[in-house]
Amino acid sequence: MDRQQHKVERRLAAIFAADVAGYSRLMNEDEVGTLNILTAHREVMDRQIAEHGGRIANTAGDSVLAEFPSAVDAVQCAIAVQAALAQANLDIPDERRVRFRLGVHVGDVMVRNGDLLGDGVNIAARLQSLADPGGICLSEAAYGYVRKSIPLTFNDLGEQHVKNMEEAIRAFAIGLQSNASTAPRTAPEPSASRLPEKPSIAVLPFANMSGDPEQEYFADGVVDDIITGLSQVKWFFVIARNSSFIYKGRAVDVKQVGRELGVRYVLEGSIRRAGDRIRITGQLIDAGTGAHLWANRFDGSMDNIFAFQDQITANVIGAIEPSLRRAEIERARRKRPNSLDAYDFYLRALPYAYANTPQDSEEALRLLLQALDREPDYPTAQAHAAWCYEQRFFRGGHRAKDKAEAVRHARAVMASATDDALALAIAAFVVAMLTHDYESAIGTVDRALLLNGNSALTLGFSAMTEANAGRYEAAIEHGRRAIHLSPLDPMNYHPYLGMGFAYLFSGRNEEAVVASNHAIQANPSFMVSHALLVASYAQLGHLDAAKVAAQRLLEAAPSFTVTMMEQMEFTAPERVAQFGAALRQAGLPD
Repeated sequence: MDRQQHKVERRLAAIFAADVAGYSRLMNEDEVGTLNILTAHREVMDRQIAEHGGRIANTAGDSVLAEFPSAVDAVQCAIAVQAALAQANLDIPDERRVRFRLGVHVGDVMVRNGDLLGDGVNIAARLQSLADPGGICLSEAAYGYVRKSIPLTFNDLGEQHVKNMEEAIRAFAIGLQSNASTAPRTAPEPSASRLPEKPSIAVLPFANMSGDPEQEYFADGVVDDIITGLSQVKWFFVIARNSSFIYKGRAVDVKQVGRELGVRYVLEGSIRRAGDRIRITGQLIDAGTGAHLWANRFDGSMDNIFAFQDQITANVIGAIEPSLRRAEIERARRKRPNSLDAYDFYLRALPYAYANTPQDSEEALRLLLQALDREPDYPTAQAHAAWCYEQRFFRGGHRAKDKAEAVRHARAVMASATDDALALAIAAFVVAMLTHDYESAIGTVDRALLLNGNSALTLGFSAMTEANAGRYEAAIEHGRRAIHLSPLDPMNYHPYLGMGFAYLFSGRNEEAVVASNHAIQANPSFMVSHALLVASYAQLGHLDAAKVAAQRLLEAAPSFTVTMMEQMEFTAPERVAQFGAALRQAGLPD
């Protein structure tokens, strides 16, 4: 035998394994009919494999093994195959339909005479056996390659122990729009004015771990308060209590809850009492993947149970909002560009807007304008666009057009009937910065906080507006609340700045130093935080420290001048003059 025939090549490949569900039964019932359907289905599959750059390596009876140059190609092919076969099955009686199960894995394979061998092939074959008929199952390795590249719902099946494999395999099932067992639904006609799709959340009844029936009332009260509080956050949808409480006393699968209630996220928790002490735990879960997005516990006393209940509610809501926002931003990043709606463009813009640098603000504004092109009266996108125009105005040459656009968008939000607290707070901040119309700005801030006083972002913008308006105690209070609600939020330079300016302008210079240092730690590239630290040291009389801080400011912003800062006119003239004088004391260029 030719030695060349024994040559074995090793390489990394994306492996696609297919097998017919219930093949033996189908053959026993109608051998000829099943072979005819299988032949037609194989033609569809072979064509899709070729079109997606794959190579068929092994075939045996009802099984197919193919390799692809990338996991994305293999998964896209698998989706296309199942969609095409689902369509082909429509004219076939349900009991006679040939449904393939597909598995995709990325791993090392051996290639001999064109055939694929090795553990990588075995894993792919085991994965397809875990898939539903008409479904697709991925290994953790394949999932890692495609989860950010293909906008799909992935259901984490956890560790799976399969035949002839010593180690468990972590598997992920792809949530398809339809499979071979159901006829595809007719797509609805697009509406003339498509509203942004909100994320949705269900708060399940908290489990009473105390064995004390009296604690049921307290646990239910906590959940009721959380549902009410979350309902104030208008950028996501909260399932009503009557729907979520049908799961009370039941062991539930979070993924099933997500499917039954139509929600992306589930909050669950428990309550335990020991003597006069109470511990409540909570966790936020992505219902599609089962991934944990946030978890925390809260300890309190029965001495003031209602205050403890209020504290839990505020802390849970304050923590959930940024966690959901991060999850939604990641979801929007995974979507294909041609499938984005106004909400997705807004989400994609957020990381750039919050970075607060000239380059990032430009990218944020580009995305926000695309959102507004689709939804012209979208208040949250309008508010963020106003903020980006405000940033451009102050850092891009004080162009009148930028100021006019910022004020136009902000005023539109303030005049609207929106109940989005964050949009109102940002609009108030922009108007205060650019027009000094503090009466309108503070009125809008108060309206925002009535709508949602547990949003850290809303409180942060409010603190800055109130400091600029001379409402120092309110700025300090709201800044502290923002940090307490979301202590690790990257946007915390906002509440720290609001507090820092309030401290500086009210003569509490030591506290101004502390707040401005925290603001710098939260966002080292933002020059205003460095300027605030310089002025705080100067007013405190610590000129050596002020000069060191001034040097760091110039390293972060080499073109900085005191006049440039004064021209921002970010607050009343007398406060701007006080700030400028302190900066000059530290020797910053005029």
